Amino acid sequence: MQTQSIADIETVRRLLSAQDYVCGRALATVGFLALRLGRPLFLEGEPGTGKTEIAKALAAALGRRLIRLQCYEGLDAASAVHEWNFAAQMITIRAAEAAGGTDRDMLTAELFTEDYLIERPLLQAMRPQPCGAPVLLIDEIDRTDEPFEAFLLEALSEYQVTIPELGTIRAPEPPIVILTSNRTREVHDALKRRCLYHWVDYPDFNRELEILHARAPGASDTLSREIVAFVQRLREEDLFKKPGVAETIDWAKCLLALDVMTLSPEVIADTLGAILKYQDDIARLQGMEAKRILDEARKSLEPA
Repeated sequence: MQTQSIADIETVRRLLSAQDYVCGRALATVGFLALRLGRPLFLEGEPGTGKTEIAKALAAALGRRLIRLQCYEGLDAASAVHEWNFAAQMITIRAAEAAGGTDRDMLTAELFTEDYLIERPLLQAMRPQPCGAPVLLIDEIDRTDEPFEAFLLEALSEYQVTIPELGTIRAPEPPIVILTSNRTREVHDALKRRCLYHWVDYPDFNRELEILHARAPGASDTLSREIVAFVQRLREEDLFKKPGVAETIDWAKCLLALDVMTLSPEVIADTLGAILKYQDDIARLQGMEAKRILDEARKSLEPA
């Protein structure tokens, strides 16, 4: 699908909904503007709120290739753009030495061609694609450092990368760029200014229930409502890591696998590892704490 055919905000919502991604109007609006204006989209929020899933859903909805650059501490431009296939180059050198009489300059020129080039995500995103410009997901940009951010400023403003041996490679059509951050550190303003920004928060009860119906359709409405109410109440506790939407979905699937029809303190205690990932948080819910939160969650479901 061509991005020009996306006429309005509701079209974005429908496209994402068709991929089981439940999207609010604010996110659909900034997504529509990013597509219409050709601007990168910067998504920031707590882990597990669905930032990465937005890129996956958008790529699937548009029928585009998804190219993911997973960021990490120490990531540099070379690793994100390209590498040379040193093993293949060495084989070529050994073969040339065995044959003898090879011109050194000719051999050097032959070794640094695209035949020996290993393309990494940023370079892949600059290449033409059969289905149109790809969706480039730069995931968890907050894990990198400032020099890599500075490199991205050029890459995302000009949509080009430079390989010293080959020259500058420019994208024939700018990729659809989505950057995500868990806000473990502040990303530089210069990078944010080049993007449209949206904070992805935890969903409210109704939206999370809608998400759960889409992602875990096998759960009954009663069980789904109890799950969402419990998780929503759990996020109000003083936890080291609050459960995200991904944990809500995982927990529902675990409960379905156990043929659970309704929540109980015993079931919660047995399955806490699906929603909490730190032992200190799990320890807080032992004993009567799980029952207290469950009782409060059920009370919130009662008619006013």
